[in-house]
Amino acid sequence: MSWLKKPSTPGGVIYLFVLAILITGLVMVGLGTWRTGVAVMGASFAVAFLARLVLSDERAGMLRIRRRFVDLITMAVCCSGMVALAFVIPTRS
Repeated sequence: MSWLKKPSTPGGVIYLFVLAILITGLVMVGLGTWRTGVAVMGASFAVAFLARLVLSDERAGMLRIRRRFVDLITMAVCCSGMVALAFVIPTRS
């Protein structure tokens, strides 16, 4: 396991946490509770958004893909889109 390294920045730790939440949401969707799963996935993007907002570029780790503004807009759109999807689509009768 020498290839497995711990994250070197706080952003790396938060990235792994966000990834775990996202995978949990995907599993929930796969198990049939798609509305809750999509909301959980949207919440993971909200956590990533807040972390990217607070952390500096040097400490953001893998949360930093592009400039801060582009990262924040992208995560905000993903978060709001997923949460809106979860609550707007009507349930089947």
